[in-house]
Amino acid sequence: MYNPGYYEFFCGVKTVAGHQALERIPALLEGLGASKPMIVTDKGVAAVGLVAIVEEALASGMPAVAVEDDVPVDSDVDTVHRIASVYRSAGCDAIIAVGGGSVMDTAKGVNIMVSEEAENLLDFSGAGVLKRPLKPLVAVPTTAGTGSEVTLVAVINDPSVNRKLLFTSHFLLPDIAVLDSRMTLTLPPHLTAATAMDAMTHAIEAYTCLSKNPISDAFAMEAVSLISRNLMDVVKHPEDQQGRLALATAANLAGIAFSNSMVGMVHTLGHSVGGVCHVAHGTCMSILLPYGLEYNMHKNGQWTGELLYAIAGDAVYAATPVDKRAEKTVACIREFNQALYDATGGRHSRFFKEVTDRDGNPAVTREHLPAIARTALGDGSIFYNPEEVDYDDALMVMEAAWAGDPLDLGLVKTA
Repeated sequence: MYNPGYYEFFCGVKTVAGHQALERIPALLEGLGASKPMIVTDKGVAAVGLVAIVEEALASGMPAVAVEDDVPVDSDVDTVHRIASVYRSAGCDAIIAVGGGSVMDTAKGVNIMVSEEAENLLDFSGAGVLKRPLKPLVAVPTTAGTGSEVTLVAVINDPSVNRKLLFTSHFLLPDIAVLDSRMTLTLPPHLTAATAMDAMTHAIEAYTCLSKNPISDAFAMEAVSLISRNLMDVVKHPEDQQGRLALATAANLAGIAFSNSMVGMVHTLGHSVGGVCHVAHGTCMSILLPYGLEYNMHKNGQWTGELLYAIAGDAVYAATPVDKRAEKTVACIREFNQALYDATGGRHSRFFKEVTDRDGNPAVTREHLPAIARTALGDGSIFYNPEEVDYDDALMVMEAAWAGDPLDLGLVKTA
């Protein structure tokens, strides 16, 4: 067990989980003193009927007084301002966020605006700016990936500077997370894969980066184990409710872990790819995860090697020499990504030159890489990475991740 000598751990979110957990929301909101909730979601979630399921669960106890379903894939400042205006005009007193990471981040941003009676969300960017509790927020994830239902972070795009801004505060934690297996049953296999690898990255970076601690380690290790045991089965059998709930639980555990131990360069670069090229966060995470582990291996190889047990099982762990376990962990993650690529008919990207936009055009080109590397240097997660990262390092990792080549460890500068 790694013991840093001093650490802090906190999770103030009540989690309610099950196959019929949504029906508990009215009573839970009543306990928070709320009676006029707004649902914040996106058009994709609404189109597949998930919002209708939530509204039906609320109908007899506490119907929503407003539904805002126009949240974009990349949450942005203008969207937050618009929805906050609707919240105020409708006289709402709580938010129910139904969706993935972008919806959750938008709801957190809206909650800042309406609770602080603010005019500009940008006034609250950074860490520790919020000084008091916000309005009641219930988070209902429709992907098993971001863990945003239990995190103290919101990532919101500011188009004026082409960068994703971080908002960090314990007051951003939702009051209640509701994990219901019905909410992810319609998630297509390639999105199931990408979002689960997002959760896997949260857990692995939580376990291997600088602010790890024994409690977050336990949450992270169990999250990695649950994803490793259940993801392929759910991708092949999307109707598996038990598997869906297991993945939702894993994302929740990973979210709690990284809220306490933070993340590193995989997120540093992933946020930047998202900001510059608007690539889905889960896709960025699954591609970059093995590269981040390779880059840091000389600093945290022991911790990376310990994860082999959760990823590959006791037999592989026992058969692998101690000094080879970190390399084997990275190899297993690459094999996992390849298996997901095969199972999804190539829709789960293994490297950035495979990623396309909605029109089938390359989403990330070589010409984008310098801008991504420059943008990464301004991301807060860089401070928790075990090894220093400068522009040349970021560009080197991005070039390898773009082409799909293993990282040349001889090029990694050690500080």
